[in-house]
Amino acid sequence: MESVSDYFGSMVFDDRVMRSTLSAEVYDSLRKTIDEGSALDIGVANAVAEAMKDWAVSKGATHFTHWFQPLTGITAEKHDSFISKAPDGSVIMEFSGKELIKGEPDASSFPSGGLRATFEARGYTAWDPTSYAFIKGKTLCIPTAFCSYGGPALDKKTPLLRSMEVLSKQALRILKLFGNTTTKRVVSSVGPEQEYFLVTREMYEKRPDLRFSGRTLFGAKPPKGQELDDHYFGAIKPGVLSFMEDLNEELWKLGIFAKTEHNEVAPAQHELAPIYTTTNVTTDHNQLTMEMMQKVAARHGLVCLLHEKPFAGVNGSGKHNNWSIATDDGQNLLSPGETPYQNAQFLLFLCAVIKAVDDYQDLLRISVATAGNDHRLGANEAPPAVISIFLGDELNAVLEAIETDTPYMGSKRKVMKLGAEVLPKFNRDTTDRNRTSPFAYTGNKFEFRMLGSSNSIACANIMLNSAVAESLRIYADRLEGSDDFETDLHNLIKKTIHNHKRIIFNGNGYDDSWIREATEKRGLLNYRTTADCMPHLLDEKNVTMLTSLGVFSEEELRSRRDIMLENYCKTVIIEANTMVSMARTMIAPAIESYAADVAKAASAKKALVADIPCSYETGLVKTLSSLLEEICNKTEKLESVLPKLHEAKDVVEESAMVRDQLIGAMGELRIPCDKAELITDKAYWPFPTYADLLFGVK
Repeated sequence: MESVSDYFGSMVFDDRVMRSTLSAEVYDSLRKTIDEGSALDIGVANAVAEAMKDWAVSKGATHFTHWFQPLTGITAEKHDSFISKAPDGSVIMEFSGKELIKGEPDASSFPSGGLRATFEARGYTAWDPTSYAFIKGKTLCIPTAFCSYGGPALDKKTPLLRSMEVLSKQALRILKLFGNTTTKRVVSSVGPEQEYFLVTREMYEKRPDLRFSGRTLFGAKPPKGQELDDHYFGAIKPGVLSFMEDLNEELWKLGIFAKTEHNEVAPAQHELAPIYTTTNVTTDHNQLTMEMMQKVAARHGLVCLLHEKPFAGVNGSGKHNNWSIATDDGQNLLSPGETPYQNAQFLLFLCAVIKAVDDYQDLLRISVATAGNDHRLGANEAPPAVISIFLGDELNAVLEAIETDTPYMGSKRKVMKLGAEVLPKFNRDTTDRNRTSPFAYTGNKFEFRMLGSSNSIACANIMLNSAVAESLRIYADRLEGSDDFETDLHNLIKKTIHNHKRIIFNGNGYDDSWIREATEKRGLLNYRTTADCMPHLLDEKNVTMLTSLGVFSEEELRSRRDIMLENYCKTVIIEANTMVSMARTMIAPAIESYAADVAKAASAKKALVADIPCSYETGLVKTLSSLLEEICNKTEKLESVLPKLHEAKDVVEESAMVRDQLIGAMGELRIPCDKAELITDKAYWPFPTYADLLFGVK
């Protein structure tokens, strides 16, 4: 039997393959491009393309594609075969360096937010050599960036790469202040924990809401949900385990470090977590993971639901983004060091993160904003929409001692100064992680828990990298050329703690009192919906920071605001239209049919035995009829809201109308429909219930 180590990465043109198929000169040149960002010579590109093609063909590949991540939130690909016409009429297999480096897909149907005119259809894809090519099916997939004919980025990879570059640049400036002149690159790394639901395909196909929107728009609470906590970490059902085993094999072939799998809190909910790696590569891997989850599920007669809240009343699905930064020689900059001086460096990087999260709360909230995630944030299984940082007891004590110039109780009671001779060594915090915190320090990384399960992790990491880079830039500007580095360092950290301690909260983020304290006393932001937060992407401070660092241009930011708001509106409108259709063509007829049959039964009963009362049947018919009338009225009300959206003068106003009018009308329609489900004979109900869906996978 083939072991995992035998086939791991077998479908990836990784370093092992490159080293064995490329000449030493070509390999060294390519590595320099990957590791240092140096320009790629066309001769090297041709050699790499030839080796890549030969390897792919040996694996059964017949086509290649530039695999990219447009602003749809999913991946895109256009397949071209390797075949070329030979003079004798036969075919030869060819692939050039030019084809490897650049492609020209039609960009006209991808969202651009005004970055290009409709008639300007051309777009360009550019090879990202830092992310390995891989084979999917019979196609060689080449990870690429995607831009318009005029140059602005039309994807999520390009700004992510920019944010990683600027973070590295500013972090290197800080490291030099501490005497580190050997590090050439600082890299952000991520490990995203992916949550998801599994339901049977047979039941899924009977639910238009799942097929069209990815979530149930109707559904009464089942008799049993997650109350007993018996699903979390419980024994995995055979059908699910078979899916997981198959999924692992597919992911391992693609070089994806799938590590941990388990049942999550809600019935039918599960999680997969990888070993974390470079942010850019992890982003590609997570997109592949979501795709493979859905493909493998189909083989097993299942459907993988990646929506953030597919079922009301039970936990939704998130994607915990474990983020850290490290040097190219492996030093984790968010891990306390072995010496007091290393601790001082750690504290400066820690403070840079604290400052970044406080200064750019809005950007972090924006980075996870979708219509689906709006249902999850603030519920009891997810962080609130208010951003805060959890640090733990020991780090809190250290920061408090620095701010107040008082003895650190975990040391020999010396006053906390940042000079190497007095700063005590402190250990990695051992406090239990706070799973109610949106942004929690967990020993050598931060866990950003607000991402939705279907989100690309690119958006959150672009903003996180950029905001931290801005903090480091400010610090480097102040400390470079300092006459008294240790004093100025101490004062800078002390000032940061004082100015930004409002963002630090170690308590229960689910408690309503925290939301009041956060917003009323601390002045933290609470953007509950996408419509609330997304317009703030263009706030002056955000535009200034992101454009000055070169992560986005102003036009790219404007396009993304419009695209995200358009997606929000379109998503909710599709849901509303689906609700109208289901209520009219499925739910109302089912209730009417059942009520009519109950009435007939009552008449027959009365005819047989005249003195037996039919109060139960009569009451049931009255209740059903009342609910049916309410459903019809609420359906008409919901439908009447939809045309009003066309009156909005722009997408910002339309999104506000969707938030304030459409979503409320949808909620009103759901209430009587769910009530009716609870009293309608199951044989009449037109689609599977929550009990069927959540407990249907064996």
